[in-house]
Amino acid sequence: MFRLQSRVSSLCTTARCHLAESIPTKQRHGYKLPVGLVRQYASEHPVTRQKIKKLMVANRGEIAIRVFRACTEMDIKTVAIYSEQDRMHMHRQKADEGYLIGKGLPPVAAYLNIPEIIQIAQENEVDAIHPGYGFLSERSDFADACVDAGIQLIGPSPEVIRKMGDKVEARQAAIDAGVQVVPGTPGPVHNAEEAYLFCEQYGLPVIFKAAFGGGGRGMRVVRKLEEVEENFHRAYSEAESAFGNGALFLEKFIERPRHIEVQIIGDSHGNIVHLYERDCSVQRRHQKVVEIAPAPQLPREIRDSMTADAVKLAQFVGYENAGTVEFLLDTNGQYFFIEVNARLQVEHTVTEEVTGVDLVQSQIKVAEGRSLKEIGLEQDKIALHGCAIQCRMTTEDPARQFQPDTGRIEVSEVEIMGFRLDSALGFAGAIISPY
Repeated sequence: MFRLQSRVSSLCTTARCHLAESIPTKQRHGYKLPVGLVRQYASEHPVTRQKIKKLMVANRGEIAIRVFRACTEMDIKTVAIYSEQDRMHMHRQKADEGYLIGKGLPPVAAYLNIPEIIQIAQENEVDAIHPGYGFLSERSDFADACVDAGIQLIGPSPEVIRKMGDKVEARQAAIDAGVQVVPGTPGPVHNAEEAYLFCEQYGLPVIFKAAFGGGGRGMRVVRKLEEVEENFHRAYSEAESAFGNGALFLEKFIERPRHIEVQIIGDSHGNIVHLYERDCSVQRRHQKVVEIAPAPQLPREIRDSMTADAVKLAQFVGYENAGTVEFLLDTNGQYFFIEVNARLQVEHTVTEEVTGVDLVQSQIKVAEGRSLKEIGLEQDKIALHGCAIQCRMTTEDPARQFQPDTGRIEVSEVEIMGFRLDSALGFAGAIISPY
């Protein structure tokens, strides 16, 4: 069922792209092609290659600049969007074109404004949109909007984003695929009373998690029963603010695990490969701080089993494009699936450094319809070379429990041999704003 839905979605995306060409660009906004016509076209036409000539990044900061760099190397024109508060940010300057988004809105709301993003893309003849990470990157309604507008999304199909973006459905998919998961609720918990019942059944500690997002937002660990209600409401509020949906689920909290994630990529021809794993165990407030590839001192048998499970799950759901399958590894050598990030991640850089694979360029090539074999990504040819460590630098004040800080960067020194910097503000004189 998952594979069939994904294939139909891929075909329908291609169909909409071709059919939409018959509609004048200025008239495409708000025009939804009849599903029957799209599916008929899809059944009569196999997935074909479509060269991407102009690409928009529906994001800001360093990830937008990272994607623009890949596009420039591939001779693809680039389009930036920016909120009023980000008018002077570097990602706008790095693109061939830039357009204001969400006038009068706060910045987060501006970058979540799906209708306006689609309208700008259509009016400026954008072929594809890369969502980066955060914001709209795991929103299936945004993927649907791209498909309906005849725009290629650089990412999985709407159906897969919907399944994997909903952490509860992703857990069930893992169970159905035969991958072990952490004990948790079968669906979202709707109130604190339901959370109490779970705690009584499985014991403490437990953790609330946002069902429709990641990055540490909407996550709260509960160690005492009297903390359940307060943490439920706090996690719900955080999730709703960050992802537009406050749905939560509960899992048994595993103490001091290693956080291991496997990088995968799939094409529209049914092929999936992994690019080995990363260790992201060093975190603060559920935000990753240090990432290492490959995971140090990870036994070969665990690595092989974990990467095989990641590929198995991806094949089960018919995964396309880049994604990450995340696991927790306990002190007894047992590992558990926790979630799939159906997007590119911040820490993709360390995987690129140890495999020599440009993941962003690979994403774009797969979106154009090329097979993994055509772009040189066959499993027996993907090898590890050395080790890479990524450290995330953020402006925080240690005197205030590492709360976010603002101001001007006075000095920046980054000229180091073998050092890679992915940044939008890593230079002297950069202003770190409250936004």
